Amino acid sequence: MSTAPLSDRLPDVAGDQAQAARLLDWVGMGNIALPLRIEDADGGAVTVPASADIGVNLVDPDARGIHMSRLYLHLQDALSSRTLDRASLERVLRDCIESQRGLADRVQLTLRYGQLLRRPALASAHSGWKTYPVEIDAILSPAGLALTLSLSVEYSSTCPASAALSRQLNAARFAGDFTAATAGYDAVRDWLESPRGLAATPHAQRSRADVRLQLAEDVETFPILAIVDALEHALGTPVQTAVKREDEQAFASLNAENLMFCEDAARRVAAALSADPRIARFDATVSHFESLHAHDAVARVSGP
Repeated sequence: MSTAPLSDRLPDVAGDQAQAARLLDWVGMGNIALPLRIEDADGGAVTVPASADIGVNLVDPDARGIHMSRLYLHLQDALSSRTLDRASLERVLRDCIESQRGLADRVQLTLRYGQLLRRPALASAHSGWKTYPVEIDAILSPAGLALTLSLSVEYSSTCPASAALSRQLNAARFAGDFTAATAGYDAVRDWLESPRGLAATPHAQRSRADVRLQLAEDVETFPILAIVDALEHALGTPVQTAVKREDEQAFASLNAENLMFCEDAARRVAAALSADPRIARFDATVSHFESLHAHDAVARVSGP
């Protein structure tokens, strides 16, 4: 029994007419692995592993599907050969739209990676590396290119109410151990350095500021280091890398100088972001992962 020869042309059912005609807002792929070339802290460039979501709108209601493999292939090497910036993203996104041959006029690309930054110790001569999660959202449409940068910064938050309650207990113990007649300078100093000098300590916890920033149209590169520095300076107690005893003591001092509720932290973050002309709009969430409560304390703030 003979069989008919196979055609050299492979079938493409994505070109068939849709059974239920309708426009689609987003069609694409999520969590694509790819290399990404980014600027490092020294002004050079480094290639890092990243993940991406890429999708387009389907503007032809009768078309059954998009050319998904074309989007995938456009991404694989496009962002590893040139340092990531506005121009490189716009070029890739335009290529993606053109690859769809009239099926789409809007494309959205989301990139996720870890920005590795070397951070100095507070007091010693040491330093260490810390990873900051970064997400870049790029949308190209007939209205133009819109870029959004999201990142997170971890810090320590010491509760002001707990600090006040602890000071009251410390004062009460002092009053119980000393009288006006017995409280000499040397005796008080020795007492303060002894276990008796600490009746209570305020509770503190690791906390995180998550910010989402709509960048101004004239911003060509992603100012990640500058924004991290501004946020950590505003919060005052960023989580450390290398820590010797002198660094830990300096960190304890910073916590005492920067007592804050989540509301205080949110206002500090807002002040830092609103002062940056590269940011057109910001949305920020601060989360204090409570050591006292079984729940978190959270505050959100946004603005131009």
